[in-house]
Amino acid sequence: MSLRKALEIRRTLVFRLTFWYAFVFIVSSLAAFAVFYIVIANVVRERTDQEMLRELSETVSILKSKGDDSFRTEMDFEAESEGVGNIFFRLLDPAGGEVAATDMTAWKGVGVDSDVLARVAAGGGPVLKTVAVPGKPYEARIIYGRLESGRIIEIGCSLEHDADFLGAIQDMVMPGILVVVALSTLTGWFMAARALAGIKDVTRTAVDISEGSLEKRVKVQARGEEVKQLVDAFNRMLDRIHELMKGLREVTDDIAHDLRTPITRIRGLAEAELNAGKSGEESNKLAADTVEECDNLLQMINTMLEISEIEAGIRVLSKTDVDLVQLVGEAFELFRPIADEREIRLVFHAPDHLSVRGNMHSLQRIVVNLLENAVKYTPEGGCVTVFLRDDEDAVRIIFRDTGAGISEEDLPLVFNRLYRCDSSRSQPGFGLGLCLASAVACAHGGHIAAESKLGEGSTFTVTLPR
Repeated sequence: MSLRKALEIRRTLVFRLTFWYAFVFIVSSLAAFAVFYIVIANVVRERTDQEMLRELSETVSILKSKGDDSFRTEMDFEAESEGVGNIFFRLLDPAGGEVAATDMTAWKGVGVDSDVLARVAAGGGPVLKTVAVPGKPYEARIIYGRLESGRIIEIGCSLEHDADFLGAIQDMVMPGILVVVALSTLTGWFMAARALAGIKDVTRTAVDISEGSLEKRVKVQARGEEVKQLVDAFNRMLDRIHELMKGLREVTDDIAHDLRTPITRIRGLAEAELNAGKSGEESNKLAADTVEECDNLLQMINTMLEISEIEAGIRVLSKTDVDLVQLVGEAFELFRPIADEREIRLVFHAPDHLSVRGNMHSLQRIVVNLLENAVKYTPEGGCVTVFLRDDEDAVRIIFRDTGAGISEEDLPLVFNRLYRCDSSRSQPGFGLGLCLASAVACAHGGHIAAESKLGEGSTFTVTLPR
């Protein structure tokens, strides 16, 4: 999977819902495990403390009945039975001096806490404390208790077995959490995709309609009530749009009939008068001007109707593979005589072959309109350059000229119908060429962008999907 596709998936609502579902589940699982682990650790610690208190009680009883002098004999036996590395016994005087002790080889570095010792010596009850064992990866639990003789008994117990037990719990639970997280992620993805399937159907239908399939509707299936309401509203909207478009089609037909017919009749009468040759020179000139103006009006009406039909989706553009290199090259040959007459250089940069799926006639209109504008508004001695670029997902046709340029105020409005900048009013035209080119580009799923600076020229970029 390419990086681009991965980024597109990351921006989808399905991915975000799955991410938050998995995130909440992971946090909840970790929180539950943390609570479980803390409870188990406290239970283990409590059990250890109870055992040490019982050990202290038994030791005090033994020394009470047999005397402090029996400490080494009795405690050595006790330490050896449990393991000298697991437990030690130490008899201390109130000042902390060692009176007797079991084998302390495994407990080197474990000292006496003077503060705890003072508290116990002053008559306090047994004190428990956890300490680190130098050179060992585990800790030890220490208990201090006071004998009737005033001496202090210190007992240390290794927490290695407790640590191993808690580690075993981690080793068992963590893989389980990972498996559950993986399953929850897959389940979340499935549930999110299923919940949003209706929205995908709406999107797919909208795309089909934008490409001309006006009869398409979204099928109402057994989904959530919210998606069903969306589908119903979308289908009602499509029905309403279809009615409006039908009305628009009727209106455009009426306009075409009501305006074209009288203008054509006027043109015919003027042309008949001109061809008769019976009138004077002034009358002939008036007839010729009438014919020309009628042609301009007919062209303007036809162009506006064509724009309306394309934007409304009434006119369906049949598409084939179009060779853009050949198409732009032919347009260059069409405008080369005009450019040579005004000493304007025409430059064309393109690969050997570049094709796109589109309507040949409509794409010709885009290229001719933009190239005509570039040549028209470029002064003598200027340059018009056209680039054809093949990107990964789109084809771009770039028209760059060295003309007068367009102001920042006019630039956002140049694609509006009948809009003409102040600098272009002295040039022939109706202000419909860029609007038609933009409508055709949108009908192909693309768009046109404009950049310009006064006194430096303009750049129009046509982007068409592959």
